[in-house]
Amino acid sequence: MTRKVRRFSGGVYDLGLHVVWCPKYRRPVLVGRVAARLEELIRAKADEKGWEVIALEVMPDHVHLFLKHDPKASASYVANQFKGFTSRVLRSEFPHLKSRLPTLWSSSYFAASVGAVSEATVRRYIDTQWERPWKKDTGGKGA
Repeated sequence: MTRKVRRFSGGVYDLGLHVVWCPKYRRPVLVGRVAARLEELIRAKADEKGWEVIALEVMPDHVHLFLKHDPKASASYVANQFKGFTSRVLRSEFPHLKSRLPTLWSSSYFAASVGAVSEATVRRYIDTQWERPWKKDTGGKGA
């Protein structure tokens, strides 16, 4: 596999980040139209920032995102860009998210740079989320 690097005036980089975040109280509210819209919003924000989405999986109670980002963006900045933007838009478009949750997202998140494991391993992990037996009874993506 050829490594794709990006260049900017100060250097060359190839930064991969695996980010996971959950709705408040880990409520399974990311289904159906909400899940589809969330995916659209995440991709739009990534495009706006010039980040490349490598893998994305919206589960009913959490989100897995693997992306390539620029060296000036910290993991906390990346996570908070997605969480803040998507919360604002989703809560305005889906009023039931306001009535059920005081805030859409939990204040925490998980972030890991993709260097300790291969990109293929992270991609496979995210792509096989729906194959995990303890997730099959949640109604699936289209619920």
